[in-house]
Amino acid sequence: MADEQEFSVILSKADKITEEMIQLMIELYPICRSITGNGTRQTLSIIKKYFPIQVKEVKSGTQVFDWIVPKEWNVSDAYVISPKGEKIIDFKKSNLHLVNYSIPINKKIPLEILKEHLYTLPKYPDAIPYVTSYYKQNWGFCLEHKKFLKLENGEYSVVIDSKLEDGHLTYGEYLIEGKSKEEILLTCYICHPSLCNDNLSGVVLLTLLAKYLTKFTPEFSIRFLFIPETIGAITWIHQNQNNLDRIKHGIVATSLGSKEKITFKKTRRNNTILDQIVPKILKTKCKSYEISDFFPWGSDERQFCSPFFNLPVSSIFRSIYTSSTPEYHNSMDNLDFIDNNSMKESFLIFLSIISELDKQKMSNNQLLTNQKNELKNKKYEERNTRKDQFYKNLKPKCEPHLTKYGLYHQLGGQISTMQRRDFELAIQWILNMSDGTNSLFDISKKSKISYSLIEESIESLTEVNLLEKIT
Repeated sequence: MADEQEFSVILSKADKITEEMIQLMIELYPICRSITGNGTRQTLSIIKKYFPIQVKEVKSGTQVFDWIVPKEWNVSDAYVISPKGEKIIDFKKSNLHLVNYSIPINKKIPLEILKEHLYTLPKYPDAIPYVTSYYKQNWGFCLEHKKFLKLENGEYSVVIDSKLEDGHLTYGEYLIEGKSKEEILLTCYICHPSLCNDNLSGVVLLTLLAKYLTKFTPEFSIRFLFIPETIGAITWIHQNQNNLDRIKHGIVATSLGSKEKITFKKTRRNNTILDQIVPKILKTKCKSYEISDFFPWGSDERQFCSPFFNLPVSSIFRSIYTSSTPEYHNSMDNLDFIDNNSMKESFLIFLSIISELDKQKMSNNQLLTNQKNELKNKKYEERNTRKDQFYKNLKPKCEPHLTKYGLYHQLGGQISTMQRRDFELAIQWILNMSDGTNSLFDISKKSKISYSLIEESIESLTEVNLLEKIT
């Protein structure tokens, strides 16, 4: 921070800031957000009340590495009417009822056909799941499983008043200029609809952090990104790839409002200043916390940490993105689920990290860079002496668009089958670690995925020309 006195001023307002975060979350909660569209713009417009965020737009059809910015999606209404004339599914009551990116439809269909487009959570019969179909034209509705079981045979009226047309991907960016041009990157995603922990907790935390830090001049410049997950990160990296060396530290903020313990996911480099100081901060600030090595799935840290860029970006969260958390990607992740004390603690942790980074500005940077290079050289030397297989990721700039290669599930928002999930995890590990320095044995050991599955996944990746063996 600029100085300890200024830091203490923000600390003294922690309770007030927590109230502001919750009020902002209440305001943002009803908005139907997606990776594009008016919901994103509305969200950024509200955030703009707190600080002068820059709203930027990228046209549909723009090529960003292996991806293409999709058509813009907006929806006015969506519902299903039963044979008895009752509106049994209503988008206006919960935007989770509609599969995100559903194409327009207005027809009457029998129950057996309708069921092919309905999604539920049998394990949680009172919850509405969150499902997406961004990159394959489809339509569908989500509902409570207990209501699904009561559906009667007959003809149902199905209406989705949506538009899928050329437009823009919209994101927000804000830079607090510090004494140095070197930057701390703080990012969250704004593409989920009415989900509080897995989406809005990170959004409101960074909004209030930016609001209060903008009054000071920190040592580092601090860049805030409010972007759609995955495609937004990839787009931003593509647009800024010539200036990424300015990022010296980075954190993805997500899922920070539950009562679960704080988890710090290290950078891919595993030896940055951030990797060193955050565990020390958590030890003093938290009763319970966890430190995790980097893994190539999760949120946008996987794009910033893709092999080609390998930026010093980490992630901090409370609830991991798996079905082990009952509220994951469903209507149980609502306002009642958020714990005010957790939000307060999360905010103070981020504030402490920024303060400590400022204190340590420029110290040990060169030492750590040298250590990284020495490690890299050692790995290359090992490659020349070990009898193992090495591969090179042919699209190392962010993740390749795996769906279009048939290597990832078409519907998002839901957990895959265990077998399919293991295969997708293997794919992600291989692509992230195949930089020429890690053998298949290294990848298997690091990921804790069987060598046989790694080999099987290698075949799938080479068949679609995403991977090349190094001789």
